[in-house]
Amino acid sequence: MNSSPTGAERLNANYILDSSAALALILAEPGGNRTRQVLADGAAISAVNLAEVVARLVDAGFSDEEIGHSINSLGVAVVTFSGLTAVSSGLLRRMTRSAGLSVGDRACLGLAKELDLPVVTADRVWASLDLGIEIELIR
Repeated sequence: MNSSPTGAERLNANYILDSSAALALILAEPGGNRTRQVLADGAAISAVNLAEVVARLVDAGFSDEEIGHSINSLGVAVVTFSGLTAVSSGLLRRMTRSAGLSVGDRACLGLAKELDLPVVTADRVWASLDLGIEIELIR
């Protein structure tokens, strides 16, 4: 009997957060309230997606201090982009090419697949994909 915790249990995560969901909360966009609920239930984000969030906040004119505060206020577990997740994410290219998903999108989905957790996103095109990953749209 294997009683060792899964990756998700070690993270205390019930969801994987896409950068679009994190940004909805930080920027007070529609879907931000659902993101807040997901974070309260336990969520993790890929380091790749966190980098996307930071880049978008830079583009929006946030100062370094404001970005730090915004990220810290999320209270989300940040998951290192491992070799295993990199391979899983890259393999998703076959099934997502037609939808135009980015490397960051696939990093999020690859982590969700690896940890067998639902992914939370504002990106509607993801709902049309059949990847064997539960996808929840926040708006």
